[in-house]
Amino acid sequence: MSLDVSPELLTAAEAGDIREEDFVDTVRTSLPYAYGLIASLAAELHAGTVEFTDNQTPPASEQERGQLLRALASDAIRGSLERHFGVTLAFQNCHRVAAFRPAARDGATHTRFTSTRAQVLNQSAELRDC
Repeated sequence: MSLDVSPELLTAAEAGDIREEDFVDTVRTSLPYAYGLIASLAAELHAGTVEFTDNQTPPASEQERGQLLRALASDAIRGSLERHFGVTLAFQNCHRVAAFRPAARDGATHTRFTSTRAQVLNQSAELRDC
């Protein structure tokens, strides 16, 4: 299971729409590594003038890696985190997450980062089974 959904949030979802901030809070508590990593990338991006920030350090455990994969593989989770932090996320391999300014989506740097060429160049033997 990806998220630890509270009975209150489940009841709200069964009754209709839920507040995005309640969903993001569920992501924060259910996937703390993924949430924290994306929060730090967003903070670093917003604090400077760089085009993007990225993480190149593999997670310390398979549990952390799983959190990151679940967060970025879910359209709902990924989209909520992007809106919450005001970023566009890009993802390579099993841990290289990048945060871009939303206006940079489909720009030259974002396109280069998300290209098939960049994916191939970011491969290594130790990442093959991640």
